[in-house]
Amino acid sequence: MSDLQKVKAPDFSERARAAAAKKAAAGPDIDLDGFKVPVRGEKDYLDSPETISEQDKSRMLESGIMLDDRTGRSGTFVQMDNTPVHFHAAQEGIEVMSISAAWEKYDWLKDYWWKAVAVDADKYTAHVELHGADGYFIRALPGVKTDYPVQACLYLEAGKAVQDVHNIIIAEEGSELHIITGCAVAHRQEMGLHLGVSEFYIKKGAKITFSMIHTWSPETEVRPRTGAIIEEDGLFLSNYVIMKPVHSIQASPIARCVGKNATVRFNSIMVATPGSHMDLGSRAFLNAPGARTEMIARAITAGGEIVSRGYMEGNAPDIKGHLECRGLILKDNGSIHAIPELKATVPNVDLSHEAAVGKIAEDEVEYLMARGLTRDEATAAIIRGFLKVDIEGLPPMLNAELRKAVEASEKEAL
Repeated sequence: MSDLQKVKAPDFSERARAAAAKKAAAGPDIDLDGFKVPVRGEKDYLDSPETISEQDKSRMLESGIMLDDRTGRSGTFVQMDNTPVHFHAAQEGIEVMSISAAWEKYDWLKDYWWKAVAVDADKYTAHVELHGADGYFIRALPGVKTDYPVQACLYLEAGKAVQDVHNIIIAEEGSELHIITGCAVAHRQEMGLHLGVSEFYIKKGAKITFSMIHTWSPETEVRPRTGAIIEEDGLFLSNYVIMKPVHSIQASPIARCVGKNATVRFNSIMVATPGSHMDLGSRAFLNAPGARTEMIARAITAGGEIVSRGYMEGNAPDIKGHLECRGLILKDNGSIHAIPELKATVPNVDLSHEAAVGKIAEDEVEYLMARGLTRDEATAAIIRGFLKVDIEGLPPMLNAELRKAVEASEKEAL
């Protein structure tokens, strides 16, 4: 039994065992017995992440993780397989460490464990609990604002292995956290599975901006499970980018606005290459007066399959939500299925959605060609414009990094 399992409340493992046999609710079901579980702690801790191999650092850089020059980061966390190999905070008032280290430091951490994500949600959350997963703990103390983003890398190195991760992120009252998470897999041709649970807690008047960039492979299965609890006047801004091949990914983060005027925004950019199956979405429960949500998705299929979901539920007066999904089909053998869903349980609720899926308009291509562009250049220009999503509230430096990551992936993906 791991140290983590020793200190957890006993009902978690019992609930997890009961859920271990559940089939996946969406996306292809995965036989977890087909993957080995790397031992936590089998890799050495690195005082300097610069010593990671050049090949691995290059792969991490594709997901926005900078290890050779960390001057533009307020902290760094790196986990390889199931072992945190480096963590460091570079700003006073910002904490960055492994979950196992946080357990040893804070008795109160148990009060946050499996509160934003249910341990028995499915067999994937159960697997994370039953195998004593490690992960990152990132926290901003009251009133503290990050000077630069904190970066966290979850890197799957071993072949035919499952990476179990459990993260907790806390923005204390009046604080601001900007986080870039890069998830990646080593260059290889073997199957791999990533199971990542992330729990966000945004306190009164606090803000978390969370930007995730996925760089997987055509052999990788990915099952993230994310939950956020947002208190009064809090803001959770989630940006998600996946433009590289993946065998299958299924994710639908849940945000609960429990405080007055709490706000959550989801922005997603997804490109499905041939052989990729993506089932992605977001869910928001507006449970307090004045709560707000916005969900913006841009989906492109270059031969893969995309299911784009969105669900928002209004359970309090004076709430407002808008869901927008736009899809672009570049090849005849690709598909996009948009599934927007709205639910209101009280009067004085304003929820709306719009969805559109189609091909590039020929008249737009011809218009640009008439101005000197080749057909390929015109098509690329239209795609770049389609993928450009204006993200309200994103710091200029972080917005520039996110755009850079998208542009770097465009040519390879399309």
